Amino acid sequence: MSGTLHGKEKSQEEIEKIIEQTKNSDQKIYPILKPGNWVGLKAGALSSTLIPSEDGAEVVIGYGMDTPDNFVFLTKKHLETMDAKQITQEAFENLANCDTGLEFVEALDNKAVGANANDFSSETILSRTHMLKAHAMLDAEELLVSIPRRTCMTIISRQADEDTINKFAFLHNHTWEDDSFGNAPITNSFFIVKDGSIVGHIPL
Repeated sequence: MSGTLHGKEKSQEEIEKIIEQTKNSDQKIYPILKPGNWVGLKAGALSSTLIPSEDGAEVVIGYGMDTPDNFVFLTKKHLETMDAKQITQEAFENLANCDTGLEFVEALDNKAVGANANDFSSETILSRTHMLKAHAMLDAEELLVSIPRRTCMTIISRQADEDTINKFAFLHNHTWEDDSFGNAPITNSFFIVKDGSIVGHIPL
């Protein structure tokens, strides 16, 4: 991107290092879901809004590189060396190619599918490829999706029977309130997915 670099100018070597880091095949960029009060936003992290709220956002999508030690979130500083459109495109392509392990949930009598304990289980909701697979597995036109915390996702048909919906809601609530695994919270809402894409959400 054109324009002057504000603050401390990066040396050409540093800029090349950042570009090299992001090109490194081990360090792919992924979209990462965060609550609207995520501290990274104040630190200048790149983000797009998934659920808007009156005072900003309820849920945002951050963009992070999956390094061996942790996620390195891209900030507005990266836009000095990278193209925003390219970053988001790459992140969503990487997510679509990620095997999130969607499988039937026995605890819900196989009337639900879920992806749990994978790094990008909850982000799967952002991938039309993966959501279309969930539609097919549940033979459902509309889906209710629960992603209360990172690495957790459960999906049922929006037309599921009352017992299944109640169990699904109980499971969501339990996960939302249970911090024992240290998974970062995302949102206390259900998402409505149609034709593989998010069409609405239901705050709880």
